Amino acid sequence: MKDLVLYCKSYRRDFLRLKRLLISINQYNVDQIPFYISTPQDQYQDLISVLGDVGGYEWVSDESIIAANPRVPAGIEKTRSGGLSQQAIKSEFWRLSVSENYVCFDSDCIFIKEFKKTDFLNSDGFPYTVIYQNKEFYQLSINRGQGKVESNLRQEGDRVKALFSRVGPNYYCPCPPFIWSAKVWESLDLQYLQPKGLTFWDVSSDDHPETLLYLEALLNYRAIPLYPIEQLFRIYYYDWQYYLLRRMGETEEKLKPNYLGVIYQSNWDSGMDFGATSKPLASRILRRLKRFGRYLQSYI
Repeated sequence: MKDLVLYCKSYRRDFLRLKRLLISINQYNVDQIPFYISTPQDQYQDLISVLGDVGGYEWVSDESIIAANPRVPAGIEKTRSGGLSQQAIKSEFWRLSVSENYVCFDSDCIFIKEFKKTDFLNSDGFPYTVIYQNKEFYQLSINRGQGKVESNLRQEGDRVKALFSRVGPNYYCPCPPFIWSAKVWESLDLQYLQPKGLTFWDVSSDDHPETLLYLEALLNYRAIPLYPIEQLFRIYYYDWQYYLLRRMGETEEKLKPNYLGVIYQSNWDSGMDFGATSKPLASRILRRLKRFGRYLQSYI
């Protein structure tokens, strides 16, 4: 079993973003950490078509990850929304037993400088954990009249914390890359899910995201030492945040002293969607007008 791999669960709409991520990994992966990609089996040919001759990855099917848990029925992903299926599949990758730890990416991640194993693993071989209270982003949201963002995330943290009856501050790791230990996922399975007759598919939901379930399992069951670090990538959660920070002079070059990469979240940056959109023309025009309005607001 390897000590560390990189992993991205993707699907057809994100294949152009995935190609951009793969190219950046090939460019900056100093230690040649293996990179795994999973997609639905029936999207494999589209993946090959988009990635073309860009190598440097190993492919596994989503179905093989699901099948690695004998308590989960085949085809369960078809009974969930795409977002919830993605949460569960990413979180169950550890069951393939290819690595003790994995760095989990979304397709909209991009590396902007060289990275090594030591960016993710401590000298004793245990992974760092991205964990913080997110106060800077909360304050920015409040300052820009987006207080609902802070409220929603705080409530989300309260709900997951309550599952484990933990009292104390809310902690977050809201954006990839996530540095995940198989030991932590296994502790969640053995000490929380199995005694309740549950699988990860049962507990993972919009109210209980996988990122917080991992952190709470780590804090409660202590399967590995806690080596806290701040987030490794600069993430632009919303277009208003991106416009504001760019207005303040932020560029990818200026990010390099503090961040390994950047994320332009696909929920607002739709320019790299693969395939024809299903949204009607009127909806697309309205979305562009709203986005332009938020761009103008960044001057205020």
